Amino acid sequence: MNISYLCFLKLNQCDTFSSTDISASTYGGESLAAPLEQNLGESPLLLHEMSSSVSERHNRNSDVRRINLSGGGTLQKTRFCSNRISTCKYNAASFLPRFLYEQFRRYNNIFFLTIALLQQIPDVSPTGRYTTAVPFMLILSVSAIKEIFEDIKRRRADHKVNSFPALILKDSAWQSREWRDVRVGDLIRVDNDQLFPADLLLLSSSEPQGMCYIETSNLDGETNLKIKQALPATSSLVTLDKLVDFEARIECELPSRHVNEFSGNLIMDEAMPFGIDQLLLRGARLKNTPWIFGAVIYTGHDSKLMMNSKTAPLKSGTVDKKTNTRIIFLFFVLVGLAVISAIGAEIWRSTHLPQAWYISFLQFDSRTSFPWHVLTFFILYNNLIPISLQVTLEIVRFFQAGYINVDLEMYDPNSDSCAVARTSNLNEELGLVKYVMSDKTGTLTRNVMKFKRVSVAGKVFGNNETDEFDDDSLIEEYRYAPETQNGIQIKELLTMMAICHTVVPEDKDGELSYQCSSPDEGALVRGAASLGFVFHTRKPKQVVMSVLGKDETYEVLDVIDFTSDRKRMSVVVRDPSGRIKLYTKGADTVILDRLVDGSEAVIDSCHSHLEDFASYGYRTLCFAMRVIEEDEYVTWANDYHAAGILIEGRQKALAEEAEKIEVQLELVGATAIEDKLQEYVPETVQALMAADMRVWILTGDKRETAINIAHSCALCHQSTELLTVDKDTYEGTYTKLKQLADRSAQLEKEDKEYAMIIDGKSLVHALVGECRPYFGELALKCHAVVCCRMSPMQKAEVVEMVRGLGNHVVMAVGDGANDVAMIQAANVGIGISGEEGLQAASASDYAIPRFHFLRRLLLVHGAWNHDRSVKVILYSFYKNICLYIIELWFAIFSAWSGQTIFERWTIGLFNVVFTAWPPVVLGLFDRPVEANVMMKHPALYHSFQKRSFSLPQFFLWIGMAIVHSLSLFFLSYGFLNSIVWSTGKDGGWLMLGNSAYTFVVVTVCLKALLECDSWTWPIVAACFGSILLWLLFLPIYAEVFPSISSRIGGDMAGMAWIMMSSALFWCGALFIPCATLIWDLIIKSIFTITLPTPREMAVMRLKGTTSSPGFQRLASKSSRVAAAKTPLKQNGSGPLSEPLRETTRLHGHDNPAVEYGSTEMVMFGLPSSSDSSNRPNDIDSSNITRISIAPERF
Repeated sequence: MNISYLCFLKLNQCDTFSSTDISASTYGGESLAAPLEQNLGESPLLLHEMSSSVSERHNRNSDVRRINLSGGGTLQKTRFCSNRISTCKYNAASFLPRFLYEQFRRYNNIFFLTIALLQQIPDVSPTGRYTTAVPFMLILSVSAIKEIFEDIKRRRADHKVNSFPALILKDSAWQSREWRDVRVGDLIRVDNDQLFPADLLLLSSSEPQGMCYIETSNLDGETNLKIKQALPATSSLVTLDKLVDFEARIECELPSRHVNEFSGNLIMDEAMPFGIDQLLLRGARLKNTPWIFGAVIYTGHDSKLMMNSKTAPLKSGTVDKKTNTRIIFLFFVLVGLAVISAIGAEIWRSTHLPQAWYISFLQFDSRTSFPWHVLTFFILYNNLIPISLQVTLEIVRFFQAGYINVDLEMYDPNSDSCAVARTSNLNEELGLVKYVMSDKTGTLTRNVMKFKRVSVAGKVFGNNETDEFDDDSLIEEYRYAPETQNGIQIKELLTMMAICHTVVPEDKDGELSYQCSSPDEGALVRGAASLGFVFHTRKPKQVVMSVLGKDETYEVLDVIDFTSDRKRMSVVVRDPSGRIKLYTKGADTVILDRLVDGSEAVIDSCHSHLEDFASYGYRTLCFAMRVIEEDEYVTWANDYHAAGILIEGRQKALAEEAEKIEVQLELVGATAIEDKLQEYVPETVQALMAADMRVWILTGDKRETAINIAHSCALCHQSTELLTVDKDTYEGTYTKLKQLADRSAQLEKEDKEYAMIIDGKSLVHALVGECRPYFGELALKCHAVVCCRMSPMQKAEVVEMVRGLGNHVVMAVGDGANDVAMIQAANVGIGISGEEGLQAASASDYAIPRFHFLRRLLLVHGAWNHDRSVKVILYSFYKNICLYIIELWFAIFSAWSGQTIFERWTIGLFNVVFTAWPPVVLGLFDRPVEANVMMKHPALYHSFQKRSFSLPQFFLWIGMAIVHSLSLFFLSYGFLNSIVWSTGKDGGWLMLGNSAYTFVVVTVCLKALLECDSWTWPIVAACFGSILLWLLFLPIYAEVFPSISSRIGGDMAGMAWIMMSSALFWCGALFIPCATLIWDLIIKSIFTITLPTPREMAVMRLKGTTSSPGFQRLASKSSRVAAAKTPLKQNGSGPLSEPLRETTRLHGHDNPAVEYGSTEMVMFGLPSSSDSSNRPNDIDSSNITRISIAPERF
């Protein structure tokens, strides 16, 4: 059996693949699942690479996939991947080893496994052989059950997808098969509104010229239809008979994850190149087309959908990293205590053992040696590290993410979407953000483009006051003199606006609409249509537009697509007069460099118009053209066609050929497109800045547009000095950065704010060499930074630079595919589910419908989650040290013998049963500050960070735990020592241990109540319920289990009755915990009254307890808090609120610059007691669908 066949068998086993959930609804269309976001494991890709490299490259020298096509059926010479997909993470054979591997990659699990193994050494463990193993197995079992449950859901979803029906040409007839049975080379029929079962080459369709329309919302979230077109050579295969007689061969590239890149050749009589325009991707849906015929190219895990279903970058939160360092510290403390205790045992042995004749035999027992003692005490003290911490955090984070998902305050009725937490591992990071890197288009702005103004023939048409272009003088000038130079230029510009694009027109019930993947293109086409140049028909090689009521047909000879590197697109057309023209549109930086010599006057005029457009925040495009001679075009077209049939390096070759023809252009004009700011962007930016966050704008727009947006969204104000870096060379950039560094030092001395503006050309140099530290240091000092003309990779590089310059938490916010790299590079990635699809949202850690929801996500959920999780961790450390360090104090009184003071099974159950719930409810229900207070006073966010997981705070909790353990042990010892119980006997060590254990449980539960900021009923119930649970367990364990087996609780027989019948025990249960915690309460009260933190001031103000002099003194001090408006307002008695007022056409919202005369932040102090009447109510969930957004002034 050859290697290829082995790999084929391996690939056809569903369970060999490791991945996670691709839901059936992804393919069923019931929900927008976006498979590109799925967090699949690496195994499918690894197996795919193995199968591709062996199956396809075996006995082959080139990296080309060869497929035989035949309507009569034919066997492929190469075995390809099955179309059966598996996203299962485990199977019956792999579950145990893989699950254990995943679990034991965590250090704490390795630690507890080591303890469990050490306890199996005979006579070494003072706590028994299974007291660690049983709780540890319980925790692992919970994790295993969760994994199995999730994998069962994946398996069911896989079965549903694999069982979808498909029509395959077999034996000269269409036969229904399941998706799993589709093979490479099969000829398939797909009907309207059906999903494509594999990656297909479009052969023909029911539409003329082999055109079809597809919807890719399952792939990228875009609902706009995209046009696909078959090759002319196959577009005639529209009947079954013709398809049966069809034979050809395909040579195409090997499977890759590049969704927008594809190349191959269809070989019949000659090689005909095909590309992405002929590729129908698995998971896309056929729309508005009765049927298509296609040939299967890639199946299963070779499809581009599955190739992109990879694991997102694993991000580790700051709190997790600090927790790991604290655990490592406690491990060394544990080792140190074990060694110290062993030394104590050796000292006692050498000084006391010779006189203790009744145990003199221990002098010769190897189990009393120093190494043996070290192991004994190491096991005895092992619970200083909480065994249940990881599980507790997972539970807390899971439900915290659920809070985000169901928060109706972050619901957008327009898109019917809400916030989505796509991970729970970074909940705490939302409360630690220092830098917010935001895209502009679609993130800060609405991405709803409107054609506003135009520059043509040296004139500017349109004005800023209207909502869209409304200037009849442009078309009137053309009507009046169409043959003049100005008239010709106007017609050429409007023609380019109408036909230089990839827009698909649709005629529904006599009403023309446009399907466009780019909002800019849609705005230009609609703008041209409003001026009488109506694009209404697209054919494979033709476009038809109506020019003032008269149809004109343009033959489309070639299309040179837009790419982020080229920053332009071109079409080569033959106009109605027979002339060949090249139409090019793109960014001014690339178009103006390609103009014919002698265009300086035109360039200067257009450049001044572009700057004027940009000063209003408009997006600008330049349009240029040239007439091409027939001979020149034929020569170039042959070269372009030759580049197009390359399989390897096709895109590079096409770009090189495009460069040859996109030269010597004549400038026709420029357009201005308005993209308004989203609602409450300035208020949100102000709130983030008031919370001590720095906001950066990273955009591909030109500098003037970016600066205007920065002012519009209140990122900069009139007195902010702009430090501009716009050099094209490394030396110039280096010199400029040094100069600006000196200038920034001077501005800091003058206490003035400054911001940096830098473009993409300068960034190329600023991010490398000696420029990088200068740029990084200067940028971090700036009040704000605006980076313009950036490529997607430059955005990611800037994020990585800031992350590398300190322990800063960097958040990236974007909405498009060009923001994915930035989102994945940041500590926390936020995706806006906007007009550009769901690529960014799918790649993000958290998705929100609108930018202004970022305010609540950070200030409320972020601050709460961080505060709660830190409490959970510190409290978990505290309760463990509080109990288990008592073993150290007892060792002093027990001759360092290693004898435990507590019953062995109660030791193991302390974490997983009796004190399991208080940390969970602390992490879920503690509310440090009310949400509306956090929204009104963003500065409180920074105060939460000050209470971060710092070393002083950690050691404070450790110190409290040690002090409490001393109090609990010695008070218990003094309270119960030399007491004769109801049996007439001394209670012994176990009676002391059980009593102390009870007092510890009561103390740590009351400590949870003392540390929480708000007593909600779940917290109170969990704390007192935990105490009650121990008191109920004690008599059951002491009376029932010894009667079953003496090995379980044998020492506890009758213990519960003796303890609970004693009034002294109940007095101790009341007095000792209170005596232990009284000093905590006193100290906390003193500091809260005399030196309250800002958050404590807010809590006290909310509760009306503001009479203390210290509080009044601090409350009178103004706090630098922005007057950030609450975005949602509800009147308790009347309708929700009045509609949004638009006071400026430019911004589309109430801009602070308009309301207050400038974009200066408005400062105010902490709220007075009267503020409570102005506090906005929560949103009524029953009325959520009719919420209208309106500004509210404080």
